[in-house]
Amino acid sequence: MMGEYLRSGYTTGTCASAAARAAAVFLLTGNVPKQVSVLLGNGTVAEFTPEYGKHWCRVKKDGGDDPDVTDGVWVYAGVFPASREAFEELCRNGRGYTLEEYEGLYLNGGLGIGIATKRGLSCPTGHYAINPVPRRMILEAVDSVRRETFCEGCFEVRIAVPQGGELAKKTFNPVLGIKGGISVLGTTGVVEPMSEQALVETIRLDIRVRAAAGEKNLLLTPGNYGEEFLCQELGIQLGTAVKCSNFVEASVRMALEEGVCRLLLVGHAGKMIKVAGGVGNTHSKYGDRRMEMMERLTRQVCTEGCEKTKEQESREIFFKEIGACNTTEEAVERLKERGLAVQVLDCAAERVREQISRWSGGKIKGEVVMFSSLHKVVGKTKNAEDFLGLFR
Repeated sequence: MMGEYLRSGYTTGTCASAAARAAAVFLLTGNVPKQVSVLLGNGTVAEFTPEYGKHWCRVKKDGGDDPDVTDGVWVYAGVFPASREAFEELCRNGRGYTLEEYEGLYLNGGLGIGIATKRGLSCPTGHYAINPVPRRMILEAVDSVRRETFCEGCFEVRIAVPQGGELAKKTFNPVLGIKGGISVLGTTGVVEPMSEQALVETIRLDIRVRAAAGEKNLLLTPGNYGEEFLCQELGIQLGTAVKCSNFVEASVRMALEEGVCRLLLVGHAGKMIKVAGGVGNTHSKYGDRRMEMMERLTRQVCTEGCEKTKEQESREIFFKEIGACNTTEEAVERLKERGLAVQVLDCAAERVREQISRWSGGKIKGEVVMFSSLHKVVGKTKNAEDFLGLFR
């Protein structure tokens, strides 16, 4: 369990292991056990209730309280005898996997399992997207039955998720270069609900895939607002940017680890103002300094010589009004009325650029674009426009 009320579940890889064990028992003994047990990557044992068909067994995935798109889907596995010649042909030309310790077993994908098409993933290009831990778990589940029944010979183990093709469209897989279906994932075998770490690792993988393809310039945006702005206002194709959600600082540090040299961060003022104030994770639970920062930046801009706010008393009233706004959009509206919106967002963008430099130890050259979608105001660092040209 994670937290007091949230229920853990099982990964797709764990369900595939259980279905594969059931399929092996069915093939090698003719029995149809009501329950099968598998050893998880974290050392615990889990039990599953499989269903049986003529050539396949299946297990329904229970993702617990994690809102994963694969929760509730059927994961299928089949175990098929193979001649030595057929086995060697699979090893030479197949898209699956063998492991030395499971001699004579070949793990293959099937309907709904995606194919890796980009470098940087945990699977070689051209092969089914079944990650290393699930590969081992699935083959171990089948091999354990083979040992228990003193059975020799070669076998093909095939995994399928018939709904995988449609479900993959709702995941990061198309961006990561996994085509035609979902990936079979898992490290411990257990899904921790609402896991921030899982999202961070997805972002890391996206950055790693791009870096492995030779990209040293990275376009980063917190989410859908930023991606829509890039597409509709800046003419940059959807999918070009890595979506970092609230994890701005973590994404900068991961980009550094993957060898990124230049980074352009594009986002809505509501999140980017937080980053300007040094907030590395923009989720509300980590604090909200938006209006404090808006007031501070407005003071800075006006101190640098704004002719429209010469009177000290009038300026103080105006600063307080900015600080008292409910949202950054409301603050931008007031700034726009005074002709200050662009200057303040430019100043904020420069502060964000300084944070990128600080988080990367000065090793990543950052540029920033921030915008107000409601008031059509854009602020940016001085070299941001040149950087944007690299992605158009």
